[in-house]
Parts: sequence; structure tokens; C-alpha cells
Amino acid sequence: MMISPEITQRVSQLRQQLQKANYAYYVLDNPIMEDAVYDQLYRELDELEKEYPQLITPDSPTQRVGDQPASQFVSVAHNIPLYSLENAFNLEELKAWEKRWQRYSQKEDLEFIEYVCELKIDGSALALTYENGLLIRGVTRGDGTTGEDITQNVRTIRSIPLKLNLDNSPPIVEVRGEAFLPLDEFDRINQEREEKKEALFANPRNAAAGTLRQLDPKIVDQRRLQFFAYTLHLEEVEINSQWESLNYLQNSGFLVNPHRKLCRSLEEVADYFQQWETARKDLAYMTDGVVVKINDYSLQQALGFTQKFPRWAIALKYPAEEVPTIVTDIIVNVGRTGAVTPMAVMKPVHVAGTTVQKATLHNSDRIAQLDIRVGDTVIIRKAGEIIPEVVRVLTELRPPNTQLYQMPDYCPECHSPLKRPPTEAVIRCMNLSCKAILRGSLVHWASRDALDIRGLGEKIVILLINNGLVNSIADLYHLTPEKIANLERMGSKSADNLIKNIEGSKQQPYSRVLYGLGIRYVGSVTASLLAENFLNIDQLSQASFSALSSVYGVGEEIAQSIIDWFSIQKNCDLIHQLKKVGLQLEITPPKMTTVNTSLTPLSGKTVVMTGTLPTLKRNEAKALIEKAGGKVTSSVSKKTDYLLVGENPGSKLTQAEKLGITQLSQADFLNLLKSD
Repeated sequence: MMISPEITQRVSQLRQQLQKANYAYYVLDNPIMEDAVYDQLYRELDELEKEYPQLITPDSPTQRVGDQPASQFVSVAHNIPLYSLENAFNLEELKAWEKRWQRYSQKEDLEFIEYVCELKIDGSALALTYENGLLIRGVTRGDGTTGEDITQNVRTIRSIPLKLNLDNSPPIVEVRGEAFLPLDEFDRINQEREEKKEALFANPRNAAAGTLRQLDPKIVDQRRLQFFAYTLHLEEVEINSQWESLNYLQNSGFLVNPHRKLCRSLEEVADYFQQWETARKDLAYMTDGVVVKINDYSLQQALGFTQKFPRWAIALKYPAEEVPTIVTDIIVNVGRTGAVTPMAVMKPVHVAGTTVQKATLHNSDRIAQLDIRVGDTVIIRKAGEIIPEVVRVLTELRPPNTQLYQMPDYCPECHSPLKRPPTEAVIRCMNLSCKAILRGSLVHWASRDALDIRGLGEKIVILLINNGLVNSIADLYHLTPEKIANLERMGSKSADNLIKNIEGSKQQPYSRVLYGLGIRYVGSVTASLLAENFLNIDQLSQASFSALSSVYGVGEEIAQSIIDWFSIQKNCDLIHQLKKVGLQLEITPPKMTTVNTSLTPLSGKTVVMTGTLPTLKRNEAKALIEKAGGKVTSSVSKKTDYLLVGENPGSKLTQAEKLGITQLSQADFLNLLKSD
């Protein structure tokens, strides 16, 4: 097929515009283009490349995510070895390092030595190779000599340019840096995994490493890794220092840590290190120290390497986040879903800013894997710097005559037999009247993301249960100040405030009530999706498996959990009681002016939504559709006129393609509304 010069030029223009927009958004954090405009340009480029596949190039923005998963990763040799860094754990050791390299140096004038300080990112090291400006290879660190070729996954990281932002790129450019998972993304992924009952990632570093080794690049793309570049190797350009290298990397299109600093003395290095020991807690990513490098490349070359480390660089580490302590007991905790979680009780120890005395052991499989016993010396850390957990047991320090721990056969709270469902790693109490389940349900109901009842913490919940004042969530709404004023730690003023807060929780929206019910796998995000698709609790309770599982973000496991929850009569009774006391169990549609639907662009049309729209929330899009005379349904059928498609669409897209249903991007949708 002949391609006109106009088509070729247009494809080139689109690539340049999109590459500039990506650089501004992911590297400079200064967007130059609206999302809707970007989507339109991207779609135009994608359509042109599909029509003229001979115009597709590896650096095109459409080629970031590969179509086919890898069958395995191939081990390859690094072009330049990746050395480890020597560690220093305090300023005295940093001074000792300076004296060592000075003794080794032949340089006479050591008075005005500059150091470059960079935050040590807690992620996974990568080696990138560019030929004539194009990314051709991305490799894990491995053992420093060889690593795994994960180029397909590296291409999904938006802060790694597919093409260097240089007019005349050197023939070969080697870049080293750290791939990492931002903390908000780590929290989002773990929340989704918790809702799906998948094992949680222990920390962002492990999550980043595990993500990079996913065989399917689409999964890697969904997890939104980032990358900081920090080392440059090239021969064609004269660069004389580490500081110049970092500036060159940034100008080439890489994200370089903005908190780097050029220090004129070791005292300035110490000040930088001490400043970030506290300030790092406010960063959007994990850092465990500072990397200190001699700035002058000629001095670096003269100092060279030991067998393991460069003599011209060192990692100054912050105090370890993993600490040892001794197990004094192993207990179990019964949660609101009946899950029985073993806990290690330990001698108090300071970890990541707090004193820790208990740490989760997750389940019986984890106990067997650790072979943990009372009396053991263990290493603990905070998973994601939040939840204390036991990392490993120092069996060489185990005292004699210790006993293997056995999980209980009966619930420690209600003495009912415990069961382990066939597909799960946890054992559960199946007695819905168990006080522990009730306690957990009430605490969850009052939590910030649910009904947000101030003053109703676990201690008050226990008092209410032990005094027979509350036997279900609905009982909270029959309490009076007089009934609770005489409880321990509760005076008349506190009683008045608590009842006022309980009463005020009746105004919380339907989605929060859904989340507060504690339906298994239904987190706050899923609860919002359910509320948008099933406008009241009756619709939700009567929804079929197919209707539930077709909702984007719900899926089969959550759908079955919802059906199971509503199949229990006690739960249906609770809904009836919550209705009677006035909880919000439906979405009140916004008031709209009456329109002549015969004149509107979506008059009589049925629209289904899938995926996440760039700027519109689902309820906002729904309101616009209804205002334009259309109807929104939750599943695709032959009666569907349009499918409104956002990012990460679900199975509805496949169904719509089979039925030949017209697809609309957000930009298409907004343009259609303007056509009125």
C-alpha cells in the first residue's frame, strides 16, 4: 500500500507530540496537554499505525506494552558490571571511608573535593541500553555480572524514555537506575489484593521486584512503576563529573531524583544525611539511606574498584528497619470475618518509629514455614512500614526444649469448632454470634472509611458488648445517653457526644454503608462501584451472579461473596433493621431540570460504561447520560447502543466488540453531547 508523504508526516508529528506530553507528565510533573486531548492524539496514531503497519517503530508511544506475555526470562551478561556499594551506618564510618580513599589517592590537592549526594531508593536496580537513541534492552541487576532480560516489562515504565530526548544521540548509551513502586500505588495494589483475598506484598521493594519479573507486561503496566536514573556510561560525549551526568540524564528524558545535592565538604554530606533522616518520611517512595559519590570522574577513575565495591562511592544507611527480639507467647486473634490470625507476642522493641510488642504470623502455613516457637529470637519489621511482622527465626539462638506451636481446634472466644475452607490458608470461626466477630464488625462499621463514628473505638465496643447493650450493628441506633453514661470511661458529656455521632452517621452515603457492612472482599473502592451500578440495597441483594460479575472491578469471587452474604437470613434481618432506623441504603439521584428528550443526542439510547474515565467519575458520566435522554445499564446486550470506554476496560469491551456495539472514548462522548 502506497503511503502519502502527508500520512508519514502526520504519524511523525503525533509521535513527537505524545512523547513531549509523556515527558512533561511523567518526568517534569508539569502536564502540557489535557487527558482528553492526549487520548484523541493517541487514538489517531494507533489507528494510523494499524492502517499502515509499516510505519510502526519501536519508540512509538503505542508500543510500550507488548501484546504477548513472555514464556520465560533469558539470562544475559551486563555490558558493564553493576557493582554493589560499601555500606556505612553512621557518620564515623563515613569519615573512615573518606580517610581510606584519600590514602589510596595519588591526588595532591584533596582540600576542595566535591561529593554528590543522592537519596538511596529502595527498589530494584536496572541496566538500560540505548542504540542510536532507541531503548533496545532492559536487564535486572542479577549478580552484577549477569541479569535477566526484561525489556518488555521495562518498556511499560513511563518515566523510562523509549527514545532519548536528544537531537544527536551517541551510538551507545548505558543508563543505570532504580525501578520503584510509589507508596500510594503500593497501597492501591495491596487494597485490591486484599479485596481479592490474595497475599499482600510485604513492602514496596518486594512488590517492585515481583512486578518486574511478571511474565505478562500488561500486569506490569497496570502497577505503574517509576524509575530514577542515576548512572551514565557513554564515550562520545565529554562529561567530567557525576553532577554533569545527572543533568545529561534529565535532559535526555529521564526522571532524576530532584533532591540530589552537590556538597563541597563531608560536613555538608553529614547535614544532608541528617536532614533526610526525618524528611524521608514525607516522600512518596521508600528510601533507606544516602548514596555519596566523589563528583570528579578523573578521581573516580584513579581510585578504581576493590573486588566488590567502587572506592569512590559509599551508601550511608539509616538505622535498620529490621530488628531482633524474643517471642514470649503465641496467641490468636479472631477478626470480623471469623478469620483466626496467629500473633507473636514479643519483648517490646522499637521499629520504624514506634514500640512494637505484637507481630502477625498470618496463618498456620506461615507458622510452619517459619518453624516459630515461644522463646525464639526473631527478626521483625513493619510490612510497608505499617504492620509488624516476623521476617525470620534465628534458630541458632533457640533455647532447648521448645515446643512446636499448634493452631487451636476451637475458637478462643466462643469455643465453636474452627474450620479451614478448602481453598483458603486461614482457619475460621463459623459462628456468626461469636463475640469476636461482633466486636470486629462494630469496629469496622465505626471506622473512618465506613460510617466514621468518632468515639466508638474498640475499648468502647467491648464495654457495650460485655454489658449486653449491643448484639448487632443495628443496636447502636437504639442506644441513649442514659444507657451508656455509667459505663467505665464514659461520663454524661462523652455519652452525649457518642450518641450524637452515632445519630450523625445516618447521613453517611450509601457506598459507606455498603463498605461498613463488612461483606467479604468488598473494600471501599468496590463499595462505590456497587453503589453506582445498583442504586439501592434491594437491587444489590437481588442482583444475579452475571450482573454482579459484569461490573468493572467486581469479578466472580466478589460477586459470589455478595450473593453468599445476602443468602444469610441474619444479614437480611440486619438490612431491614438499618432501614427502620434511617440509614442511607440508596443513592438519591441529583435533581435535574426536565428536558425534551426527543431533542437530545442520547434520546432513547442505552449506554454501558467500562473502565476508568480520564476526568469523569462514573456517577458524573451517568448524570450526563441521563440528562441527555439516555439510559445507563450495567451489562452489555443487543439493546446496548454505546459502550463508554475508559482505561483498563473489563469484559464488557469484549462483549461489545462481538456484538458490534459503537465504542466511545470520553472525548467522543463529550463531543456527542456537544452536538445537541
